[in-house]
Amino acid sequence: MGQSDSKKAGQTMWGGRFSDNPSEIMQAINVSIDFDRRLYAQDIEGSLAHSEMLAACGIITSDDKAAIHRGLHEIKDEIEAGDFPWSAELEDIHLNIEGRLKDKIGEAAGRLHTGRSRNDQVATDFRLWTREHLNHFVVRLGGLMSALLAQAEQNTDTVMPGFTHLQSAQPVTFGHHMLAYLEMFARDRSRFEDARARMNESPLGAAALAGTPYPIDRDMTARALGFDRPMANSLDAVSARDFALEALSAATICATHLSRLAEEIVIWTSAQFGFITLSDKFTTGSSIMPQKRNPDAAELIRAKVGRIMGALTTLTIVMKGLPLAYSKDMQEDKEPVFDAFEALDLALAAMTGMIGDMTPRKDRLADAAGAGFSTATDLADWLVRSLNMPFREAHHVTGVIVALAEKQGTTLDALPLSDMQAIHAEITQDVYSVLTPLASARSRLSYGGTSPVRVAEQVARWKDKLS
Repeated sequence: MGQSDSKKAGQTMWGGRFSDNPSEIMQAINVSIDFDRRLYAQDIEGSLAHSEMLAACGIITSDDKAAIHRGLHEIKDEIEAGDFPWSAELEDIHLNIEGRLKDKIGEAAGRLHTGRSRNDQVATDFRLWTREHLNHFVVRLGGLMSALLAQAEQNTDTVMPGFTHLQSAQPVTFGHHMLAYLEMFARDRSRFEDARARMNESPLGAAALAGTPYPIDRDMTARALGFDRPMANSLDAVSARDFALEALSAATICATHLSRLAEEIVIWTSAQFGFITLSDKFTTGSSIMPQKRNPDAAELIRAKVGRIMGALTTLTIVMKGLPLAYSKDMQEDKEPVFDAFEALDLALAAMTGMIGDMTPRKDRLADAAGAGFSTATDLADWLVRSLNMPFREAHHVTGVIVALAEKQGTTLDALPLSDMQAIHAEITQDVYSVLTPLASARSRLSYGGTSPVRVAEQVARWKDKLS
């Protein structure tokens, strides 16, 4: 349509109270079509369900419904083909589609909006879009969990140093380390599933804020759109954005877990650690230093949490002072969610790729696992179990032995028995059964421990769950 036609259509959408068009500044701050056009599929889906219900309830004729459906399907095809005539004068996705529908089918288009408002319309669209993306994240996380599981299965007895304070603490297995992140991402997946279940109620039919006098069937539209039920309060239906806040909160926690894993990948690929290697698929070079292989994908994932957490903060601040029901402030609800979900989707895909791509350097991991006297706790535990020594005394004796090994520049498993017996005469040859990193890991047989036996059990459990 031409500019004059667009303005005329805009005035029609606003209604008869306004005699003039908005100023350019008002137009610029008010328009949302540049970002909310991505809701087109949900908007059309909602309109199809709404018009189907209107016809079933005798509010519009079956001929009008047929024309509306035909026009909406044509509009969807136009949008997906890139042929839709977007108009900033028509503000948002709802008025753009309704205006185009009028171009196509004439007067019947005006009956589509019977019994609803843009307030419940946008709330419905946004819930549908968010629900779809929560479903997608559940699938994405399943892929990442499977990649972590594959690494765990291949490395049930690959020893590596476990850290506290980023200092060598006790030997663990690489498989155990991978399963730790799998557990974290499993909780993330359950948070997305919980958020989806809680948000799965339909605002459609709440109209502007008070409901509608038309004899509509909100249960019918809720079922058609895959919701469990209609929302029970019309004010809440158009006002609530806690579903988006909850989704962003779950996304922020998930991004935090991605960032922690990314940080470890950055450390592990450094020359100083050298625990893993990544292929060219997930690293970049330097413009000046030809020897460099930079873990840029991991670094960028690590940074994404800032954008995602920022989106949660943005929407929280937008909503914190709003009275019921709808306020134009809520137009600012979608952009942060769109941006955060896009960032999270990319981060999940990249991390899944990196986990599948990385190769642990088993020899380097094994050497590092024995550094820093990492089996000292095993020595103390042996003294308690074998010599019935109180743990505090065993802790002291072990500390003296560690100091001696450090002075001699050797590891605990290489320290002569005679030297240990000089510190405590009752120590026997059997002590060496716990002093290697693999022996240490094998001894951690408690449920959830790092023993290869326990890791294999958890691998089997997760293979069953993920299948």
